[in-house]
Amino acid sequence: MDVLAEETDSKLKWLSGFGKDSEGGVTRLLYTKEWVEGQNALKEWMESEGLEARFDEVGNLYGTLKGKNTEETILTGSHVDTVKNGGRFDGAYGVVAGIIALKYLKKHFGEPVRNIEVVSMAEEEGSRFPYSFWGSKNIVGIAKREDVEIIKDFNGVPFVEAMRNAGFDFRDESKGSRKDLKAFVEVHVEQGSVLETEKIDIGVVNNIVGQRRYTIELTGEANHAGTTPMGYRKDAMFAASHMIHEIISMAIEIGDPLVTTVGKVEAVPNIVNVVPGKAIFTIDVRHTDKDAILSFTEKMTARMQEISKDHGVEMNIDLWMDEDPVPMDQRVVNLIEKQCKENGFNYKVMHSGAGHDSQIYAPVVPTAMLFVPSLKGISHNPAEFTEPADLAEGVKALIGALYELGYKE
Repeated sequence: MDVLAEETDSKLKWLSGFGKDSEGGVTRLLYTKEWVEGQNALKEWMESEGLEARFDEVGNLYGTLKGKNTEETILTGSHVDTVKNGGRFDGAYGVVAGIIALKYLKKHFGEPVRNIEVVSMAEEEGSRFPYSFWGSKNIVGIAKREDVEIIKDFNGVPFVEAMRNAGFDFRDESKGSRKDLKAFVEVHVEQGSVLETEKIDIGVVNNIVGQRRYTIELTGEANHAGTTPMGYRKDAMFAASHMIHEIISMAIEIGDPLVTTVGKVEAVPNIVNVVPGKAIFTIDVRHTDKDAILSFTEKMTARMQEISKDHGVEMNIDLWMDEDPVPMDQRVVNLIEKQCKENGFNYKVMHSGAGHDSQIYAPVVPTAMLFVPSLKGISHNPAEFTEPADLAEGVKALIGALYELGYKE
């Protein structure tokens, strides 16, 4: 345990040096110099551990422990890109844990029955370009060239130019997706506080929540704050605050696993002595059950329409994200649970409230996830932290899962 904890923690610190920024965090965006250097360093590490390392066309990096049956592959790993000024654990832990797990399996058990492969995926976060899951979507064959051909980053650099300058290009879409993948297991820091709060070492993820995201725009009438009596106003901000209170109250009444967040609010003209003529706010709704999301958002929308009418304001609703929940493969979940029981892990079966590459794999490859605790649930932040002992527990659980999937007939 001490050796695993020390190695995992030290390798995460090492990897965080590629993209270490002036604010104390890590900024390693897709196809940047820092990203290329990080991927190449990981490739060298994979090769030094006796893995067969290679890049695919778009920049996903693979390290393979060859099996007797080379036509079947068990895949693990995560993404190596970060948000701007992020932490050193998100994504990177899954890659580091995968390499260490394969190193352990190779040393103690030798050649597996089928290939076991770790992947450092090109991109998941969508931090540089307005597109996410570029790495995993290419692996499963659903990324489309036309989706990225005209997009640019915040400095105006075209996606295609950045990709080609980094030494990569589009995959051959005529070849379709990989047919050798028999399972995918992703280990990740929780990015929430459930495991830490409940003092549990391992989360076995059985579902990734669905999400609906909205932008609500209310149009009333801007007017003088001193000369417009309260009863004569069409105050868009008052209507918005009424709606926000109702939406959050409805979510609290329903309870877990439903979560609803109003994360952005804007008043126009946003001046102290003017009644707001316009208000804009966002809504993020998540649940593990599709019907529950639909039911809640239908009631939410109906209530907002009642409130807009009561306040005499016009309302425009823009539903700009509608992602269904993604269940993990029950067979793989059961297998991981079995390993956790046999090895005496302190674990719980839980859902993921955040999106991960696993949701891209799950519809086409049997998939499951493992979580380890995050200090205070902090993520996408330099303060992101997981204790080395918890990192080691996750690596041990991953080793067990990969052994079952890769070494058993």
